[in-house]
Amino acid sequence: MLRRPARAACAVLATAALGLTALQGTAGATSPTPAPAAAARAAASAAPENLGVAAAAPALIEALQRDLGLTAGQARTRIAAEARAGALTGALAQALGGGWAGSWLEGPDAAPAVATTRTADLAVIRAAGARPVLVDRPLAALDGALAALDRAAARDAAGRADALAAPVRYVDVAANTVVVQATDRAAAERLVAGAGVDRAAVRVETVAEAPRPLYDLRGGDAYYIDSSSRCSIGFPITRGTTQGFVSAGHCGRAGSSTTGANRVAQGSFQASVFPGNDMSWVATNSSWTATPYVNSASGAVTGSVLQQVGASVCRSGSTTGWHCGTIQQHNTSVTYAEGTVSGVTRTNVCAEPGDSGGSFISGTQAQGVTSGGTGNCSQGGTTYYQPVNPILQGYGLTLKTDGQGPGPGPGPGPGPGNPGGTWAAGTVYQAGDTVTYGSASYRCLQGHQAQAGWEPPNTPALWQAV
Repeated sequence: MLRRPARAACAVLATAALGLTALQGTAGATSPTPAPAAAARAAASAAPENLGVAAAAPALIEALQRDLGLTAGQARTRIAAEARAGALTGALAQALGGGWAGSWLEGPDAAPAVATTRTADLAVIRAAGARPVLVDRPLAALDGALAALDRAAARDAAGRADALAAPVRYVDVAANTVVVQATDRAAAERLVAGAGVDRAAVRVETVAEAPRPLYDLRGGDAYYIDSSSRCSIGFPITRGTTQGFVSAGHCGRAGSSTTGANRVAQGSFQASVFPGNDMSWVATNSSWTATPYVNSASGAVTGSVLQQVGASVCRSGSTTGWHCGTIQQHNTSVTYAEGTVSGVTRTNVCAEPGDSGGSFISGTQAQGVTSGGTGNCSQGGTTYYQPVNPILQGYGLTLKTDGQGPGPGPGPGPGPGNPGGTWAAGTVYQAGDTVTYGSASYRCLQGHQAQAGWEPPNTPALWQAV
């Protein structure tokens, strides 16, 4: 199985030896002081302005109205609430440390819920403005169990056969458990047993069909691969002076040529990974210009801040256009016939063949590119996307955003001059990363690609002084 791009060193990683209960906290464990609650509220207050959520595309707002049953005003209110909740829970994740068990959004108002393994943390979570939930297992332990299941799926022919019959595996943060979805329950049970994880922490669900990559493309923002198959453009990017876009890895291999929807020569795949991940990027020729838009909507992408479980998310593809739903789980593993893809995000947004590679966006923040799924847009379904930040990080790409180029980005503007430090525009930062900017140190609250205008002092929704 091909390896995913490595996460930043400061991310919490579970080792093979970590049991599902190894990091459980105790009621007597050291708890954060009330100060983190005030810091979390301050980060949340700044988030809508920091992230430019008012620039959400009209087409996206219309899709949210249709698919989530919202008015235009409610859609914009929800996007702003999700931005605030992301900053708030990002700050709490840093404060709770080993007790952290994940967060999600609840109800039409996108109210944040935060889980911890320590009773002493509940007051801090409540004071910050989130609903506290006491659980048995920290998120790091559940992530470790998921990794063990993936290793079992790749270990030998028997494991791969069972993984094809139990193709979807993810951490359900709200239920504090690992979920295995299977067309054959016995295969799922064999996979769990072979992984050596605590059976009590795993829920097996029987499903009618397995996900498949979404090939056979058509639509407004289609592109053609080697003058035959078609896929959907994900997000325009730059790499130095080169322009292009990201898409799904199963759409094409390195060296394959592409033409646009108008059948004009466009470019070629520079790199592609599938399975393992489902990511690729295409460099275009001088006839094509990267823009910050999705489907030529009047609103523009302003960044790539990772949204959390429960947040609204919309997909644009060349077959079915705009459709919306919510994020169900991050860090999901899916076994297709071609092999296992890890680290994708599960949603209840519908998609159909031809939508592969297309854009997933939450508010104005790029989230990922369409990988595969089940169902369709007549009866509904489940769709998985490859998160965009690992693509940007792995290939050294810069997301094309509103404000990229001369002048400040969508934030309140850069600080005075160049104060120095380790922070750098274009770098993909994960929650928990630390940087210096001038004489101060900052810790990342939400994963994103840095850009001009989003310097740490200017974006308390993304960075916390330490």
